[in-house]
Amino acid sequence: MSIYVAHRLFAAHDRALAADLAQRLAAKVGPEQVFLPFCDTDEEDLVAEVKGRRLFELDRERLRTLDAMVALLHGPSLDDGVCMEIGYAVACGVPVVVLSTDFQTYSLSETGPHLEFPDPLIQAVATRIVRVPRLGRPPTPEPPAASRFAAFRSRNLSQVDSALDAAVEALLDLPDGPEHQVSQSPFTSPSIYVEASPYGVWGDGLAETCRATGHTVTLPQRFNAPDPVAAALLDLTAACAATRLLADVSGPETPPGTALLIGAATARGVRTAAVHPRPTYTHAHGREPNWRNLMIQYATEAHLNTPEAVQAWLST
Repeated sequence: MSIYVAHRLFAAHDRALAADLAQRLAAKVGPEQVFLPFCDTDEEDLVAEVKGRRLFELDRERLRTLDAMVALLHGPSLDDGVCMEIGYAVACGVPVVVLSTDFQTYSLSETGPHLEFPDPLIQAVATRIVRVPRLGRPPTPEPPAASRFAAFRSRNLSQVDSALDAAVEALLDLPDGPEHQVSQSPFTSPSIYVEASPYGVWGDGLAETCRATGHTVTLPQRFNAPDPVAAALLDLTAACAATRLLADVSGPETPPGTALLIGAATARGVRTAAVHPRPTYTHAHGREPNWRNLMIQYATEAHLNTPEAVQAWLST
């Protein structure tokens, strides 16, 4: 059973949490069956002409050979690289267990149905969701002279332990066979799925630009549907069936559902472009500057930052 641990890479505590999960999995299925990004791509010491692209290629190769994925997602700002990897895995029929210790739930309107994650796509595609939102119980009896801070730390660590153990159990209990057989029937005319960003500056302008060039446009349904989870699956199918995906990736990170659709479309061979008019760049040792998470940057074939660039891409 080959298992991929998808996690946020950029802070030590995130990497440590993922390593703890990988160690528990390795004890059950063998260390050679568990892939831990950053650790197993040797990121700190890897030397390549274009390091970010090479890291993307290594991860993509691994994503194509999985039996299962476990993804660590915490809080309202979900890592766009992890969400892209979830979409890629789902489009390949790989079951995905999502683990969260977030104590909040989310809704798309004040009275709408509560969701486990800010974008219903995550909930829609997950084979299992392991959610442990409450702190562990206070120690009984309380250790003598324990400070309230030490006790609070202990309760948080207990919560994490419970979550990791539950994720391992969920992975070992996954059903056999592929998940989410997404239709890929082409439309009868040139089609493009347009995914806007709530942080974007163009509003409906992207869709109008596509229609002006003769494309049939499909827009997401999940944000306004009475059943956002069911509508999210329709969005996934539509994005994978389109001839092109045009995604506005503006924001502090690529919006999570957008990142997931980019991953799924990339796995299915859909031509994908990212609209990002105001990029900020990230820098890491030995790596070229990236204008977005490298999984987003290299999954998309073009970075478009003006209406003219969008029109040029649509004409190719």
